[in-house]
Amino acid sequence: MDIKQIQATYQSALRSLLLGRLKQAFDHIGTLSDELQNWGLREQLDMLQLNYRYMLQYYIDGVEDPERLTIYNKLVGKSFSLAEEIKENLYIQNSTLFEYTRKRYFPHTRKYADSQQLFASLKELHGQLEMLPTQAEQHREEFKRLETAYESLLPELFGIYWLSTQFTQSDKAVFQHITSPNYQGELEKPLIVSALTLNLWRMFDEEKLMLLFDCCTSQNPAIKQRALVGLCFILTKYNRFLSYFPMIRNRLVLLADDEHTLENFRNIIMQIIGTTETEKISRKLQEEILPEIAKISPKLNSKADVENLINSDDWEETNPQWQEIIEESGVADKLKELSELQLEGADVYMSTFSMLKTFPFFNELSNWFLPFSATHSSVYELFSDNDRNMLNSFVGSQVMCNSDLYSFCLSILQMPSTQRNMLKQSFKMESEQFDEMKKEENLLTPETSSKNLSKQYIQDLFRFFKLYPQKKDFTDMFESALLLHKTQLFDILSADCRFKTDIAEYYFSKKLYPQALELFNQISDEQKPTAALCQKTGYAYQKTSQLEKALQAYLKADVIQPDDLWTVKKIALCYRLLEQYEKAVEFYRHADFLNPGERSTQMQIANCYLLSGKTKEALNLYFKLDAEQEDDIKVQRAIAWASFLAGNLTQANHYMLKVLNNASHTAQDCMNAGHLAWCDKDRKTALAHYRKSLELQSDHWDSFQEAMLQDAGHLKDNGISADEIQLMLDEIQYLQAGS
Repeated sequence: MDIKQIQATYQSALRSLLLGRLKQAFDHIGTLSDELQNWGLREQLDMLQLNYRYMLQYYIDGVEDPERLTIYNKLVGKSFSLAEEIKENLYIQNSTLFEYTRKRYFPHTRKYADSQQLFASLKELHGQLEMLPTQAEQHREEFKRLETAYESLLPELFGIYWLSTQFTQSDKAVFQHITSPNYQGELEKPLIVSALTLNLWRMFDEEKLMLLFDCCTSQNPAIKQRALVGLCFILTKYNRFLSYFPMIRNRLVLLADDEHTLENFRNIIMQIIGTTETEKISRKLQEEILPEIAKISPKLNSKADVENLINSDDWEETNPQWQEIIEESGVADKLKELSELQLEGADVYMSTFSMLKTFPFFNELSNWFLPFSATHSSVYELFSDNDRNMLNSFVGSQVMCNSDLYSFCLSILQMPSTQRNMLKQSFKMESEQFDEMKKEENLLTPETSSKNLSKQYIQDLFRFFKLYPQKKDFTDMFESALLLHKTQLFDILSADCRFKTDIAEYYFSKKLYPQALELFNQISDEQKPTAALCQKTGYAYQKTSQLEKALQAYLKADVIQPDDLWTVKKIALCYRLLEQYEKAVEFYRHADFLNPGERSTQMQIANCYLLSGKTKEALNLYFKLDAEQEDDIKVQRAIAWASFLAGNLTQANHYMLKVLNNASHTAQDCMNAGHLAWCDKDRKTALAHYRKSLELQSDHWDSFQEAMLQDAGHLKDNGISADEIQLMLDEIQYLQAGS
């Protein structure tokens, strides 16, 4: 079998298990087992089949077995685990994917026979480092030697817990020793949690998962936060099979029973959902902001007289023209949006640091998950005793994730020493302020540290799955970012309805309306809905173009909380979009009663009249609005179009001229002006207006032609035949092509 056949057979086995077709599942697993030729695993499969045959025989014989469902679920769970192990071993033999290449190669690169020996060396090095006074200059070289020796062991430690198909008793014992409070090594603690997470992401194993659960209760925040993050991803991936593993559910229930852990989960799920914005932010930087900054740079340079600026008494005063240029370009608004996203915890550095992952440091996979350490040999020379404040300022602030901190430091090391020293001085000036801010933040919000740790780790994971050179050989964890609310994990966590409401609100705030709707509807089924919930449900339906459902939600909100102006307007909007104009006018009139004289409401009433064919009533209202405010282009535009529909071309042309004289006129205005000129038999003027309309649409011919054809009925009402319309379109297209 080739790798595609192995994968197809494995997937068929899983589908059969989920459909309850155990005989088919055993057949597919048997096919894989025959290919593997591992008699120990084949014996496990035969035992599962034998137990299933016994269960079937008892059933056929009419034996009532109250444990039958429990036995059946265990059979499915064990069959799934067996299929995972057989598939893993077949992939080791046949797959060219990066992980399996490393699995085959790893045993030949190990320096230690087993994890116990490696652990002994780690303990010995920590003992030596602990006895060494790092402040003493004469011990600096010895410290660096020991630190380098220690770092050289970390990739092998990571490899054991990442690549091993099964953990030996020795591996489990070492894992528990390292994650215990008594062990002094701080880098390997979170590092092996990441290795275990990647191992489980590749292959389900209940025993390994129990180790991860143990880490979720650790008193060490770095261990706990990484474990909780990993758990969210892993339980989402294997969600369909979790019901067959009752121990997993029991552990989850215990975790969710702790209020602090529940809050951690809430933050983590929001942060994972928030990663869906990261690529959007990166695109905005690369495609919008940076090109705009490049465009305005010459303007900024031309405004800056450097020599006069230096000699001026107003040295500290910035040129207000610079800000004007930035504001006119639109960059200021985009930068403000990014700044607001950063304050909300969005990952705005992904684009910046994506180009800084090519240092040799990142050739070692485990370094993508390494907690930042100022004593690490790759960055150590930046952190002499006199420069510790630099570390406090940008590491202590927890603005960057670990991966980006290493990128940042490695890039500084590429600078000439003069620039590097200037940068260090600037950090020293800010360090005390950072320290004070951090103390205040931790006092105000005790959970801040945990929240920052999980945020940094999620960003580390995100960079690995998006930027690692062999990323295509890994299943991207973040493809499941918007599926967490559909899992058994979420069901257990949301036993407290506030948890579900918080996540639903977060989805809504991020404009992830389909996901928000799923949760809003669940909340409505579980408790008495509030007006606010119905309003948000209606708005989410509206934003996903489900107008009938949006209308029903808004009407429900209106029953719960009558005479809410926002709700009444939304009901009117839905009726208008559903072409129920009389009902729309009814609710717009009610909105006008609640807030008398609002122009936008009056305008919508007039629009509904126009759309329903009541052109005279529409014009009367438009004229009233025009008399109140003569320079409103929206009203002028509406009068011009309504007059055209009424056949009053003179009046239509009078108001269309006002529209065209306004600098904010649109492509549609030019098209409408073309219609008027054409119906007045002035074809050359009509052609000029149509060409201007096309130009304002960036010469998108299909859009222009579609808009013209939509108005064909109105043109025919004014004496323009279908043949003439096509002639005009052809002439415009010839002129567009320059023929």
